[in-house]
Amino acid sequence: MATHHMHDKATGPSAAAVINRRQATAVLLAGAAAPFTAGAQQDAAAPAASAASTATPATTLWPADDWAESTPEAQGMDSAALAKLIDFGAAQGMDSLLVTRHGSLVAEAFYAPYREGLKHAVNSTTKGVVATLTGMAIQDGLIASRDAPVLDFFEGRKVANADAAKKAMTLGHLLDMTSGLSWIEPLSDAVPETMLQLGRARDWQGFVLDRPMAQAPGAGFNYNSGNTHLLSAILAQKTGGSTLAYARERLFGPLGITDVRWRKDPQGLEVGGWGLYLHPRDMARIGYLYLRRGQWNGRQLLPAAWVEQVFHPTVDMGFGSAAPAFKYANGWWSIPSKRAYFTAGFNRQLIVVLPDLDVVVAVTGRRHYPLPLFIDHITAAVRSREPQPANATAQDQLAARIRDAGVEKPSPNPVGPTPELAATVSRKAWLLERNGMGIQRLLLDLTPANPRYEVSFDGSRPDLPREPVTGPLGLDGKYRTAPQGPNAVIAIKGHWLDAQSFQLISRSVADGEVTVVTLKFEDGGKAVNVGLENNWGFRGQVRGRVE
Repeated sequence: MATHHMHDKATGPSAAAVINRRQATAVLLAGAAAPFTAGAQQDAAAPAASAASTATPATTLWPADDWAESTPEAQGMDSAALAKLIDFGAAQGMDSLLVTRHGSLVAEAFYAPYREGLKHAVNSTTKGVVATLTGMAIQDGLIASRDAPVLDFFEGRKVANADAAKKAMTLGHLLDMTSGLSWIEPLSDAVPETMLQLGRARDWQGFVLDRPMAQAPGAGFNYNSGNTHLLSAILAQKTGGSTLAYARERLFGPLGITDVRWRKDPQGLEVGGWGLYLHPRDMARIGYLYLRRGQWNGRQLLPAAWVEQVFHPTVDMGFGSAAPAFKYANGWWSIPSKRAYFTAGFNRQLIVVLPDLDVVVAVTGRRHYPLPLFIDHITAAVRSREPQPANATAQDQLAARIRDAGVEKPSPNPVGPTPELAATVSRKAWLLERNGMGIQRLLLDLTPANPRYEVSFDGSRPDLPREPVTGPLGLDGKYRTAPQGPNAVIAIKGHWLDAQSFQLISRSVADGEVTVVTLKFEDGGKAVNVGLENNWGFRGQVRGRVE
């Protein structure tokens, strides 16, 4: 079910030709996928912010153990417009949405069954964190500068294809996605062939370093999760052996971020391109560090010049002539025409910084939507840099929307009568053919008294659970949840499509993964045809038989 990420190591090069970008991302655990669809670049640019809304407050607030909270109007924002933003999040598959202005939290929604207290996978927002740590290591004198040659950090390795171009590759090129390495990971629905190969490699650092050069360093943008993995390797080497330990010392600790999770590569190195899990309020802390130009409560944690590079990007991301343009710098994306700067992870894991408006927004979610439109919804809620008159009606409306987001809505499918077949197929174990999701055995109890599921996985796959996963199943249009380890909450519901077909909808809540399993029973319940698909792009069809 959705608890378990696909990591189909059987997909070899021949399989790559028949899968798309989103499917390949599923293979690499929601890692380094394109945060933007082609349609996201079609929106017109928003009007420039008015002079009345651009100044920061005279007194800077700093989050301590938690964020200060405020009504939107007290921070010059409009509660009614924020209520519309909460509605936008509900319509676009967000898991959480948090808005701060002038250092105060003015709106925060958790969309059920996601809930407060769970870390969320931030996917390629991890790249922006690794880049931030690189800037800190330069400030600390552990790394000379952005101009340091990459190969100088790997003198103990024999690096293939070490031509003059590769020797000229610097940390700045890794940070700006202009390394020149031959790498196919396009920001489109095309197959990210090299990212797939990285996932199958035994030595990820060596795999990236050995890539031939496709162009001179600095010649142009080419999205490459290997770039930031090399940065993580360099950080670990120069800071005592662990990117996470350095992050705790220099970034997470000073910002008050205490609860994180970070996946590792086969050598035990924190993955540079994805794999970080954060709480939404902690995502906002990182955004606030950038909003305050690298300063945190009197300490310059990150060079101000580093942040200015993010706010004045020069690398065109090459989306073509469609407006608005997207640019890149130091691991951050931007829409310069909207003065919007953000880290971006697959399925919209975002830290958005709007320096002209003194706004930070943190978002987690389950699917893509046009980013320029989202930015426009945020800016529409800003009325003035000064407090606005209290608006009790609008504030009540916003509070109601936030409460409503946290209440699960039943499926639109009407819950019909339970067919006679339910008793026949219940408590039978179904053995499935080999499949990309690794589901090996499925047992369901579809009787209304105690509906449950039990799933066993391919034991040869190290990325999947060794023990069967089991829990309750909602048959009334609402999810039933069950913990499946630290920070792992699984929510599952199901309904009969007709007298022969049952559909399960499963969510790995902290990963933003949604899986749909459609079972069509045949031969009086002696066989089953199983359709599998999820929001990471996986689709498959397998047969099953009674054990």
